[in-house]
Amino acid sequence: MAIVLTGGDLTIEEAVRVARDAEQVELASAALERMRAARTVVEEVVGRGEEIYGFTTGVGMRKRFAVDEEMAGFNRMLIAGHLIGQGPDAPDEVVRAMMTVLANGLARGAAGARPELAQLVVDALNSGLTPRVRLLGSVGQADLSANADLAAGLIGGFELDAGEGLALLNTNALSTGLAALAVLDAGRLLDGLDVAASLDLEGFAGNPGVLHPAVAAARPHPGLRATLVRLRGLLEGSFLWEATPRNLQDPLSFRTVAQVHGAARDALGYLDGVVAVELNAHQGNPLVIVEEERILSVGNFDVVPLAAALDFLRIALAPALTSAAERSLKLLQAPFTGLPEGLGARPGLAEPALSELGAAAQAIAAEARLLAQPVSFELASTSQHEGIEDRTTMAPLAARRLREMVDLGARVVAIELTIATQAVDLRGRPRLGAGTGRAYELVRERVPFTGAGEALPADLEPVVELVRRGALGEE
Repeated sequence: MAIVLTGGDLTIEEAVRVARDAEQVELASAALERMRAARTVVEEVVGRGEEIYGFTTGVGMRKRFAVDEEMAGFNRMLIAGHLIGQGPDAPDEVVRAMMTVLANGLARGAAGARPELAQLVVDALNSGLTPRVRLLGSVGQADLSANADLAAGLIGGFELDAGEGLALLNTNALSTGLAALAVLDAGRLLDGLDVAASLDLEGFAGNPGVLHPAVAAARPHPGLRATLVRLRGLLEGSFLWEATPRNLQDPLSFRTVAQVHGAARDALGYLDGVVAVELNAHQGNPLVIVEEERILSVGNFDVVPLAAALDFLRIALAPALTSAAERSLKLLQAPFTGLPEGLGARPGLAEPALSELGAAAQAIAAEARLLAQPVSFELASTSQHEGIEDRTTMAPLAARRLREMVDLGARVVAIELTIATQAVDLRGRPRLGAGTGRAYELVRERVPFTGAGEALPADLEPVVELVRRGALGEE
């Protein structure tokens, strides 16, 4: 069944299904009527000779110049004038996410575009057309360069009417589409981090007292509460609950798993809510108000709520990935675990065993941490367009960095899982929890125990893929 675009209730999961699974889409009949009503207002206001930004005038500092040339030609030149994108091409799934956001935004009706234009985007989605879109060149006050690439690849022989060139350009479709994909992937990463940390606790023979429900009762953050429930569920039936803890207090990277992961879950929940709004928002200028038969110049292309929320999640993910790397390093050190150094198959081996995986975890976590630097406060030169365009959000960069950080995070978790399963085996494969036991089997199907005289696993990509597709979080 096709996903129906109403302009008001597109979900992150639906947007991702269109982007990654080529789910078909269609425009709701109510959305078609809304677009027609908005277009009637546009035609009436234009017909009265009123000055309307981007409809009857140029854009930027050219707002003082009236559009004298033929309208379709002006719109084509408007798009061509913004084809300044640089760098690598966006993956097909990102382009499809952009197209979904654009079509749903047009369906809202506030941009004043005709239903035929929204249908053009929908038809392109359903036919599998993915225009070339370059990732670099947008400051986030509408993703102008990326949108120009997309528009140029979509319109073909379609003749754009008043304001429709601007409707295609003046949206944050790239930032929002990237964010929708990244939100889902970040959720899978957090699920993987929970699983790996739980298996770490078993490999370390850690103290499970830090997971008592009273922890959240005493400090009622939603993310902390949800993380404790999840960790306890993963460890249900584990030997940890019956064993005498080796340590009164474990290192902080073990002891504060729930607090660190909980903070990341709260940040993810906040971003999830912001993306849900932006997927169904008017993100442009001007704004058609059908009820008042007016067209107002506004600043809805400023998506600092999205950019700041993306920054927030990256900041919150950084300590979670740092802690994951630290737990891996602790598991590799005999003084902390009581197991052979480097998790070798037996004590006293001169070979490095798994020791060097710790360096890889450190390197990748460090690279991921550098992506946490906030970008939404960045301010470009005020000289652009005679000082009119004097602020930026850098939302595309914020979204791209989250996407990159999540990808690196999946590799940190894959290393962590590989090390934790080796530690569990060296403890004699005690009774594992319901969730950790399943994770152990999934990892061992892809990475064998490293015995004496055996080399490290040649490739951890199969484990990385487990994390990326969310298989570790499945019941």
